[in-house]
Amino acid sequence: MSDEMKSFEALEQRLNDRKTEYDAMSVPDAAAYQAVQTGIRLAARKRKSRLRWVMSSISAAAIILVFTGCIRVSPAFASFVEQLPGMEGIVSMIRQDKGLMMAIDQSLLQKVGVTDEHDGASLTVDSIITDESRMVIFYTMKGMKDPDKGMYDIDLLDRDGKKLPVAFSYSSPKPASESGIYEDKIDVSFTESLPPQELTVVFKERGKEPNNKWKVTFPVDRSLTKGMKKIIPVNQTMTVDGQRIHVEQAILYPTRLVLDIEYDRYNTKKIFGIRDLQLVDEQGRAWRTDSSSISGSGSSVFFESMYFSTPKKLTLQGSGLSAVDKDELVISIDPSSGEIQGGPSSLKFLHSKVKGKDLVIEFSIADAQDSISALSFTNIKDSKGKPFEINELGWSPSGENGISEARIFIKNAAAAEGNLTMEIFSYPDQSRAPFSIEIPVTP
Repeated sequence: MSDEMKSFEALEQRLNDRKTEYDAMSVPDAAAYQAVQTGIRLAARKRKSRLRWVMSSISAAAIILVFTGCIRVSPAFASFVEQLPGMEGIVSMIRQDKGLMMAIDQSLLQKVGVTDEHDGASLTVDSIITDESRMVIFYTMKGMKDPDKGMYDIDLLDRDGKKLPVAFSYSSPKPASESGIYEDKIDVSFTESLPPQELTVVFKERGKEPNNKWKVTFPVDRSLTKGMKKIIPVNQTMTVDGQRIHVEQAILYPTRLVLDIEYDRYNTKKIFGIRDLQLVDEQGRAWRTDSSSISGSGSSVFFESMYFSTPKKLTLQGSGLSAVDKDELVISIDPSSGEIQGGPSSLKFLHSKVKGKDLVIEFSIADAQDSISALSFTNIKDSKGKPFEINELGWSPSGENGISEARIFIKNAAAAEGNLTMEIFSYPDQSRAPFSIEIPVTP
């Protein structure tokens, strides 16, 4: 028997197993969205030409078998599907990440379907997809007050009620329909630990009483992606704008690829980011990056995963750096006169003002158009050595004149004495220095 036939029979058996699950399920109208989410887990498209659409309790799932495949290959079809009832949230949440869509196509989506409801409002965690590096949590909100204003905080807790040592991001909820149903996702990165075996998601109304919160607890199946991590050694050094950057390794997971890079300690500049960074395969497809964890000596850069579509060739490309000379990192500023000592020549003081207990300082930065970094500072101290922290940043990208503006809100700094000393933490200055290196594909 050929490998192709074995794969085909395995797929057929998996579909039959999942059909049995669905035949035993009750799918009331109120749970239509949940059925759609579960249907994604069945995504396998090799026999879609032979599928018959039968109006039964599994019809929504069967439709998804076709839809998720078409979403990946046909933007026009995706736009059509997006107009169908109940499909808007699914399409909008998976269409921007090729790797995540392929992971979902491989039945890695875990159904959750747990709801906390009180005071006329509810939070439902519909499903998750996770591996050792990342978890994406899909949720639905109903009846929340002003969710479009983003007045909610989120906590992620382990089974002991402790906050997970993770980084995560989420957008302000946006209306998915006129019915007041809000769908979105939480994107979680694991750097210090593995996904928990049990997870609690807590939504809290910002500024409200402690009882105004919604808590959902559910198990996490880590076995679906166990042993799927692939480490690909790279060990190549490139020189960009005179700065040496060592590419150590690529770690490939079902949900993303993590590229570990290190900046040479003898570089003359501190690097804050790499411009237009992407991985390009032999077909010219670009696997994008949308975030990175930057440290003083290097970073871990996150790309879309090509785990289930292994390229024959990958090229790492970029167009330059965001960096500042190391001897220009520390500035001293007199908030009253605006006099600056140190810092890049493109950084100019505009004005400062006191806002309550905080001090707000505004700067302009020349030649910062299309920047990948904003202006920020760390290690802020006054002339007496008293430390201060930034509690808010404002950033206005450059217009036709190429000048950008930044507003730095320094907490409790209205009482600062003398000059403020600050170290640049990120800066929008851009150098144009295109580069490319080959990345081995076979781990």
